[in-house]
Amino acid sequence: MAKLKKTWEGKIEFFRSNILQWFKIKGRHFPWRNRSATGYEKIMAEVLLQRTKAETVARFYPGILKKYPNWKRLGTAAIEELEVDLRPLGLYKQRAKRVFQLAGEMKKRKGRLPGNYEEIKTIPMFGQYIANAVMLLVYEKPYPLLDVNMSRVLERFFGPRDMSDTRYDPYLQDLAYKLVDVPEPKVINWAILDFAAAVCKARKPACEECPINVKCKFYREKRKVKRS
Repeated sequence: MAKLKKTWEGKIEFFRSNILQWFKIKGRHFPWRNRSATGYEKIMAEVLLQRTKAETVARFYPGILKKYPNWKRLGTAAIEELEVDLRPLGLYKQRAKRVFQLAGEMKKRKGRLPGNYEEIKTIPMFGQYIANAVMLLVYEKPYPLLDVNMSRVLERFFGPRDMSDTRYDPYLQDLAYKLVDVPEPKVINWAILDFAAAVCKARKPACEECPINVKCKFYREKRKVKRS
């Protein structure tokens, strides 16, 4: 991975501390974030959250869990049944097919997730993001939930990546891992994602209300354009 500039250490700490402070007041609450949530419940949430707003998933998540409370029950579902139950989330045929494949794989594994990162990525639907989620949420390791939303926040504040695919960009990957390498990595991940949804939005970001705008690269450049 690329080495981050030494001068960024202070900026990283500023970003992290202010985002966490914001999260204490403005953070969202979802059932899959509860301490009582099982590994299955956490990972199912991440699977359902793919290309779907968290608020939408939250509305249907309890009902889905009630019907499919564990990997064993999910493994008995027919794909047609999954299509019906996942329809409210959108992309239901595509999503049902993937969940069906995942359920079949976990049935073979008797509901046990591997502890090896590379092996986790071989499971159907488990690309880099979900594999990171398993390491973070199930094994409590400092892995980033680096999706398009987290990428947007980091690039606006610290500067853009070089490669189009975030999975292979060494700068963004290194930065994300550095940011979440803290005693409570889940919390900083959630804080950044919630901040992306509420403040650093893709369209019409609330820059004037942003608690980190004084050191934000995107905000400074935006102000320069307004002045010129």
